[in-house]
Amino acid sequence: MSARVVLLLPRFTYRNDFLDAAEALGIEVIVGADFRQAMAEQMGDRALHLDFDDPQQAAEAIASLHARRKIDAVVAADEQGVLVAAVASARLGLRHNSIAAASFTRDKLALRERLATAGVAQPLFATSDSAATPAGLGFDPPFVVKPRRLSGSQGVLRIDNFGDLAGAVTRVQRVACHDEPILIESFVPGVEIAVEGLLRGGRLEVLATFDKPDPLNGPTFEETLYVTPSRLPTDVLEHAHALVAQAARALDLVEGPVHAEVRIDQATGRQWVIEVAGRSIGGLCSRTLRFGLDVRLEELILRHALGLRLPPLRRERTAAGVLMLAVPKAGILRAVHGVEEARAVAGIKGIELTVTNGTRLTPLPEGDRYLGFVFARAATPEIVEGALRSAWALLRIEID
Repeated sequence: MSARVVLLLPRFTYRNDFLDAAEALGIEVIVGADFRQAMAEQMGDRALHLDFDDPQQAAEAIASLHARRKIDAVVAADEQGVLVAAVASARLGLRHNSIAAASFTRDKLALRERLATAGVAQPLFATSDSAATPAGLGFDPPFVVKPRRLSGSQGVLRIDNFGDLAGAVTRVQRVACHDEPILIESFVPGVEIAVEGLLRGGRLEVLATFDKPDPLNGPTFEETLYVTPSRLPTDVLEHAHALVAQAARALDLVEGPVHAEVRIDQATGRQWVIEVAGRSIGGLCSRTLRFGLDVRLEELILRHALGLRLPPLRRERTAAGVLMLAVPKAGILRAVHGVEEARAVAGIKGIELTVTNGTRLTPLPEGDRYLGFVFARAATPEIVEGALRSAWALLRIEID
């Protein structure tokens, strides 16, 4: 009998590659979604309608199904399902991170407080309810204002003076659809990298490190280029990896994927943890990663969740990268021109547009999606970055 996995898929997700990975492994998938699936009646027990905002109720529904059809793992494809996966796995006695650990990664204030207790290097922070005066914050601008529970740079703003702070807090609360206190952090300088890892029994195995060649200095924080392997010196990367491992320990993360972001001030050597998530890299960025004999990241995650043998975790030698197409302005998408010309650029391996023409778009910080993804592979990171920039220059986005 094949293994059976509940795959948690939120309404707006790019992570359907998990379904392909499960099929390649011969795994039966039950899709647990936070929306009513179009084929739910025909799918029967292979479709669950869950409320991701109520993890206990969602876990109860998964446990009820488990009583009829044994479930071997619960896997969150994206950020929204992380806490549900932890609660359900605890209920079913499956290997996973604790509910508390998952909760820390889903609440940026709780994460900051936990890292502070453990002495992990991170930005100074406070909440908006302590920001009546500059002295109440305890640090000077520039500030980064962010919601506690959103991801993907949604709702994140840089403010360069105290006078703009109240307006920024109100704006971020509107984006978050919540009037709870907003997180305020000190802006830290430097380049930013992303670290992708897999935890096994509390030990972090770094799978890949991505450079983010474009500066992320605000006022909003749209992601653009990710390129791996990193071109930073080995000792700098070793420090960053050790910092991520320290953060994972502080959060009591012990199993499964970890995606972390680290800022590095190359002038001083200082490093800070910006983010730690108990999930894999977002969007379609995972398509840049191959391990062992052409194994994808999603397959690694499923294998680990099921306790199956893992292939070698060494990433392929070829450099790879992805360009995320941020929404440039508000309006209705009419067309993306130049796609075929961009596909013809040497090193470009694919372009996937994820928003259809006629869709009303909102840019960050209010928006929550990208227009699409451009993928490249080549002999070196420099060639990959050049290919992505050349392709980018050929794309013309028409928005009314």
